Amino acid sequence: MLDLSNHPHRRYNPLTGEWIQVSPHRAKRPWQGKQEDTPGDEKPKYDPECYLCPGNDRAGDASNPEYKSTFVFTNDFSALKPDTPSEETNQKDLLIAKGEKGICRVICFSPRHDFTLPEMELPQIREVVDLWTREYTELGSRPYINYVQIFENKGEIMGCSNPHPHGQIWAQETIPDEPAKELKQFKKYYSEHSRTLLSDYVELEIEKEVRVVAENDDFIVVVPFWAFWPFETLMVSKRPFGRFTDMTVDEKDSLADMIRRITIKYDNIFEVSFPYSAGFHPAPTDGEDHPEWHFHMHFYPPLLRSATVKKFRVGYEMLGSPQRDITPEASAQMLKKLPEVRFK
Repeated sequence: MLDLSNHPHRRYNPLTGEWIQVSPHRAKRPWQGKQEDTPGDEKPKYDPECYLCPGNDRAGDASNPEYKSTFVFTNDFSALKPDTPSEETNQKDLLIAKGEKGICRVICFSPRHDFTLPEMELPQIREVVDLWTREYTELGSRPYINYVQIFENKGEIMGCSNPHPHGQIWAQETIPDEPAKELKQFKKYYSEHSRTLLSDYVELEIEKEVRVVAENDDFIVVVPFWAFWPFETLMVSKRPFGRFTDMTVDEKDSLADMIRRITIKYDNIFEVSFPYSAGFHPAPTDGEDHPEWHFHMHFYPPLLRSATVKKFRVGYEMLGSPQRDITPEASAQMLKKLPEVRFK
């Protein structure tokens, strides 16, 4: 009989239609591989050299105001630009390229250089939720913007170029690959069941309990059954809706609460400022209703066994399929048991 906690097996990801290889017996192997340096946790409240701190100069002639809460600006080195020509080149159906319009923004979560989301007070995180909502609304209302991707890269190990607490927004013409995969899967499931895929998934996770990390009245955080990263989590609204603008006041409060709780748990795993890439997948802003869409947020942390051991995606995982050793159930129980008061 197949034992998911011991036998090698594959798990299906219904959000993408892809599979992941799980090899739980490999979690017992010794580690003599790469260990990362752990950056110091002590930062000043204000850094005169930081281009995100209040009042400081940025690129060119730009400078920051003396902001007191959140602050957003168009990225001085944007990956997407609104004046890009929408032209396509095609050579024998092999060398194909198309211009892509878009806007990139930077969101400073706090004027404090030494804060991260789990170190901020709940009302401060709620202000960030409000800013995300405003930016999603404003950018998504532009005729050529069909998707608004809101995300955060936290920590040097994730390639974050500045430790000041901030996130990014890339708003663009096309729906990016990952939400496009989800859109296809969501539409298929909704057409067959007349319910959102994540509604049924949330009900199943609440019933099973084993992968639930935290929940409140409006949101739940789980280590998804198909998780790839060792401490990957998925935050899902309990009520099915698609957009930031669909949230009630109470749901915005609950979202801020869940972000604070899960990021504190992350910091408490190895008692460091825990790195991750995280982001929301709201409904596209392409003018369609999208009743199939269900609001959610992904957290992808890279750490594996300690604050210095990172999981790398190499070899089989790049050439074959994603693979993990520790089971999602084991990760969920570790996260669930962690306190919701930050270690420091």
